[in-house]
Amino acid sequence: MKNIHGLLLVGCSALALAGCGPSEIASPGTGGDVIINNPAPTPTPTPTPTPTSSLVTPANGCPTIADAQGLTDEGTISGPTGEYRVCAMPARFNASSTLPFVEGLVYRMPGRVDVGTDGGPTADDSDGLSDTDVTLTIEPGAIVYASGSSFLMVNRGNQIQANGTMSRPIIFTSRDNILGLNNANSSGQWGGVVLGGRAPVTDCIAPNATPGTINCERQVEGAAQPALFGGATPDDSSGSMTFVQIRYSGFVLSGDNELQSLTTGGSGSGTTLENIMSYNSSDDGVEFFGGRVNVKRLIVVGAEDDSLDTDTGVKANMQYVIAIQRPGAGDTIIEADSSNAAIEDTPRQNTQISNATFVHQNDAASQVVRIRGGADYALVNTVIAAPNSTCLRIDDPETIRAANSGLDDVGPPVFESLVLACADPFRSGGDVTEQETTDIFNAGSNNNASFTSTLTNLFINGSNEAGVAVFDPTQLSSYFDAVNYIGAVRDSSDTWYQGWTCDSATVNFNGGSACTSLPVY
Repeated sequence: MKNIHGLLLVGCSALALAGCGPSEIASPGTGGDVIINNPAPTPTPTPTPTPTSSLVTPANGCPTIADAQGLTDEGTISGPTGEYRVCAMPARFNASSTLPFVEGLVYRMPGRVDVGTDGGPTADDSDGLSDTDVTLTIEPGAIVYASGSSFLMVNRGNQIQANGTMSRPIIFTSRDNILGLNNANSSGQWGGVVLGGRAPVTDCIAPNATPGTINCERQVEGAAQPALFGGATPDDSSGSMTFVQIRYSGFVLSGDNELQSLTTGGSGSGTTLENIMSYNSSDDGVEFFGGRVNVKRLIVVGAEDDSLDTDTGVKANMQYVIAIQRPGAGDTIIEADSSNAAIEDTPRQNTQISNATFVHQNDAASQVVRIRGGADYALVNTVIAAPNSTCLRIDDPETIRAANSGLDDVGPPVFESLVLACADPFRSGGDVTEQETTDIFNAGSNNNASFTSTLTNLFINGSNEAGVAVFDPTQLSSYFDAVNYIGAVRDSSDTWYQGWTCDSATVNFNGGSACTSLPVY
């Protein structure tokens, strides 16, 4: 059983290929055929400099920002793309500040960097804390790097505005990436980005607190100083992140406590998350703890634990999701909740995903989707390709029982227009039998457990995907776009993933630069 404490996963070694929880043995059998037309692997860039005329030259100095502590000029750093001025951030932004794009300049996080000071679970002063109302703005094209235990913490009552563009994404990455030292398997070189908010959470740290109230808070494990999240404001806003890459994250902060590329804790529906790419996180790609999370155009590549981890009462909607694991690495693509003593806490998790393409390339000991802990879940208009693994596993009788409004339970998982091209479609989850999972799957419309995938470039729909009848996801939530296709990418003319992403030996997005290198503008 995986224990969730705060924002961090517990018990998953960055080098382990199996996820948290008891060992799992794949059930034998064959499912649908998998025909994945893999592109030729993108060669790993070497530190050989590009022609001198295109090398970056360092900026003359660091820009002035509004925060009184300012930026610290730390000299320069050199890599394959040239030489950069290094401007270190303050340990805490106490005033709203902007990090502009400056040619030949990178920003460094010298450790944990806080955006504002935690304002507590309420926006007023009834909790004894006042909001500092600090907003950190990062301009398109800016590059932020870190190493070791460094991570960015956006505290309650404060915001981040990190909005890149398709041609100039914002990049959070590691020092080794700047130096050109990474390869296709590099990961876990710094912490990640954490958004703390005031939306409801469960699994409270205070033993007598009522879940989903202002008294129910959780703590970021591994942080030397308190980093709390949770409250009772569903529409709380932690700001906006769009056209952002987060590379090589997942450093172990303490013991087995490690971050992932993007962690939300109690983030509310007022937060905007769109066009986010996680690359080679040594833990999860993204993890959402409680709150109300909406995401469109999410890409997770090379996560070494779970690609999408959801927990502690989150209610989430995700559309246009690509999750591709490296061959031989990673656990599940979806891990929903935990089987623990807080299984009946409310709000109950309800995660809904439409238009996803999942490519699982690990061994037969894994499953692609694991739903447990009494979580409510909907997976519609989705393609799963897993030539070596089981597609679906459901654990715990609470996860499959009938709807009960008193328990905030909408019923068994919902599968509609879901096609499986896996070595084995279903697996027993202990208290939930393989037949029960099969029956839940068959209760949906236009599902196919023996699908022959015709994906090209790993994630672009082919003729078989185009022939699947489509479920209207607006029946689940008005957040979803009405679509006429399954999967994340309709066909070769659908190019929403191009330009703002990075390319790797795992998958080529025609993103503009290699993940082992940096873009040069």
